[in-house]
Amino acid sequence: MEQWVPLFDIFLNSPTPEIEASLWLHRSFNVSSTLPISAASFLSLLTQPVDSVAGESDSSPPQTKSRVMFIQTLPSMVQSRILAFLSVEQERFCSVDLNRLCRRVLSEGCGVDFWVQSAARDLLDKLSGSGRQWVPDLVLGSDESRVEIEFKSLPGWLKDAVAVATDEVVLPWLPLSHDELNSRDLISSRDTEQQQTSLTQVGENELYNWKDVAEGMDIDHSENDVLDPEMQNMAARLRTRLMNVDSGSKTVELAEEIRELCVDSKADSLAVLGLIEPWKVDDESAAVLVSHLLSGSDEELAWPSHVISSVILPKLLALERPASRVLISSVMNFCKLHERAAEYGLLIPLLMRKDGINNPICEVITRIVKECLHRAHVSALCQKLFCGKEGERKPICQPCHQCLISRELVWTESLFSLIQNIMSHNVQLTQDTVDQLVHQVHNLAPRFSRSLKFGHFLLCLTKKFGSLLHSHKPLLTESVAQTNTLVTKSILSKLESL
Repeated sequence: MEQWVPLFDIFLNSPTPEIEASLWLHRSFNVSSTLPISAASFLSLLTQPVDSVAGESDSSPPQTKSRVMFIQTLPSMVQSRILAFLSVEQERFCSVDLNRLCRRVLSEGCGVDFWVQSAARDLLDKLSGSGRQWVPDLVLGSDESRVEIEFKSLPGWLKDAVAVATDEVVLPWLPLSHDELNSRDLISSRDTEQQQTSLTQVGENELYNWKDVAEGMDIDHSENDVLDPEMQNMAARLRTRLMNVDSGSKTVELAEEIRELCVDSKADSLAVLGLIEPWKVDDESAAVLVSHLLSGSDEELAWPSHVISSVILPKLLALERPASRVLISSVMNFCKLHERAAEYGLLIPLLMRKDGINNPICEVITRIVKECLHRAHVSALCQKLFCGKEGERKPICQPCHQCLISRELVWTESLFSLIQNIMSHNVQLTQDTVDQLVHQVHNLAPRFSRSLKFGHFLLCLTKKFGSLLHSHKPLLTESVAQTNTLVTKSILSKLESL
């Protein structure tokens, strides 16, 4: 595994991972060692089944282990980048193996990150060629078996060289001796069959696990959702005790009871938290609740997103002045540990606020972006917000708070300041995102013609992403000409130099 660390570091941190990964794989190619580095060994590593245990803690009995592919244990951002690299370099890999990988990823349904799904579909489309629909089945037909055998077999010219070779070494650069080449079983049907069986088991277990998570993410709860009467009574008693709590130790005890009621009893945690109304406590109690409702073993998306959207989100949605230090500290600690839950349960609802974000909310989101999230994650979030469909940016929140959240972005001066802060943080926005920003600039220029924040946003956009603005130069020039701020001339001068 150690020999692959530099490659995974490229996928994690490089702004151009496909190019750098391709160069690294070419330079590091080595099949003569006990730890080979090749396209085949990399794909084998990605599809290697590993054990995964979710939800295990000291107070609960061990859970049944599930089997997942190694790639599924990586962050979603890294998964999408790896799939994009495989799409660019598909000729290096066996198309049958790539098909299996894509099918396994797509068979997870709504449990898979949007960008991972998109990258897998793109790769599968390129492999399919004819545009046929994929099916979640790993049984290979005769055509696919033939393709696999053809890919793994030696080329004809090398077979001829082996047949007539009399020397110990077939070719000077070939890392195989003549005897090794003749004795090596290049294709093992038994190994292929075992791999298919193990991957099928992976699919069955993971499909079940992600189905539970997907159900937990659903926010379209009716206000008339009915819980068990006993559950409702327990939630009501907890609410009364929580509203009258007078010490941190009692808050900790209540947090443990709430967690037991929501998680250990397998109840609808969002509905239960809606009855308890934890967002009504003060900031200090809210921070204690968040830290003790979650444990280090909470790896799923549903429960952490329900906690943050029920305890912290309502406070931030109503924020009109700078948030307290204890509230900020709690938010930052949560976002560092639960990035995906923070995205759907906190960031997207805040950004989709019905009245638009204000300065205090902008400050909170800016700190989260700079201190908690990877730049690639922020870029993907911007793409989802500005270019994605409505269903792709569906927030997680309590039904009673949905009236505070809009279906579309509401553009304010603070939102332009936030985007400027993101760009200044060296986040690489995609061409689609920049295109949408230019479209909004053209529509909103008359409305924000005298806004200095709007002007600074435009100046930052032209400085940071000038290479992506060439086709928009006339439209941007027309839009900037409608403004009258201290930076208008600087923006026009920058546009002239593009």
